[in-house]
Amino acid sequence: MRVLLVEDSQRLQASIGKALRRSGYAVDTSGDGETGLWLAESNDYDAVILDIMLPKLDGLALLRRLRQKGRQTPILLLTAKDRIEDRVTGLQSGADDYLVKPFALQELLARVQVLCRRQYGNKSSSIIVSDLEIDTTARVAKRAGKELDLTSREYMLLEYLALRQGHIVSRSEIETHIYNDSAELMSNAVDSAICTLRKKLEPGRPLIHTRRGLGYTLKEAL
Repeated sequence: MRVLLVEDSQRLQASIGKALRRSGYAVDTSGDGETGLWLAESNDYDAVILDIMLPKLDGLALLRRLRQKGRQTPILLLTAKDRIEDRVTGLQSGADDYLVKPFALQELLARVQVLCRRQYGNKSSSIIVSDLEIDTTARVAKRAGKELDLTSREYMLLEYLALRQGHIVSRSEIETHIYNDSAELMSNAVDSAICTLRKKLEPGRPLIHTRRGLGYTLKEAL
């Protein structure tokens, strides 16, 4: 999953970005509202973490511009303001969630996880495809009851495919949602990642299927 973090505090941006990357997210960052708006309009993110008090363009103005342009990316607002009126203003401006500073990183990660699941219409923390079960809260995948040994990125790739199970996912979509802008990708990076993931899903009937010229789909084999 790919997340945009717009936060002007370098300390907070670094700590949140580190926590997200450790959890397997691809993360793009910005320290001001204008750059944040440009990134949000230029890329397809699974979630945006947006501070309200930003230089050049404040978070609420950024949020309103995105919604006015029809961008429905889930947005989590961060703010030091804890009055009910401030929360209501943020939510009425189009935010999906609201977190008051200071906060625990575990809570932020949990809220981002929920927003990413909701993006694909999945409210449950469990995704099941045949004998594959993914616990999105524990970030654990099991095949026939046996836990799979996955890296953070491999887990994210599997979860992304599972959230879109039955649908064809193109290579460009995988690049957009699993890798950030700073990643230098080889031309076969996605194919290689899929190949590795397939091997880790063995033994068992194939779950990841190639649609030549189109992409990949995760679904139960017929």
